[in-house]
Amino acid sequence: MNEFEWRRQMRDLRQPLTPQRDLWTSIDAALDDTERTHAPVIQAVSEHPPKHRQHWLLAASLAASVVLIGSIGWHLLQAPVTPRIASISKAPASWKPADPRLAGAAIELDAARMELQLAIQQAPHSPALQRLLDRTELQQAQLRQLANQAG
Repeated sequence: MNEFEWRRQMRDLRQPLTPQRDLWTSIDAALDDTERTHAPVIQAVSEHPPKHRQHWLLAASLAASVVLIGSIGWHLLQAPVTPRIASISKAPASWKPADPRLAGAAIELDAARMELQLAIQQAPHSPALQRLLDRTELQQAQLRQLANQAG
């Protein structure tokens, strides 16, 4: 079979096709059988009135709201109110270790620290920038420890 025959057969599939027997009668019969066999289960599930469910939903939504408000308040209490600009001014000057393997990392960390300080000057109330600066300074301290250990 070549591609032209395959395409002709595909075009022939676009023609409407009527089923050999009526499908709706068997579908209706199957639905009627299902309703008869599962009727007690439906009765047992619908014993609770809708108002009972509404009360539980209302109570659950109020509880969720209280938890959400409490967690937001707790988070705001734990977050620093003022940015730590003082730590920016106390930042150590650029440092270059004697070991050439650590020198590249020191240069990258120093450049990252300076870029973060500039970003914090533009957005002083950004806790994400402050966290990045703290992490960069921690990495610089760890690098200095490695340089001291290496000798």
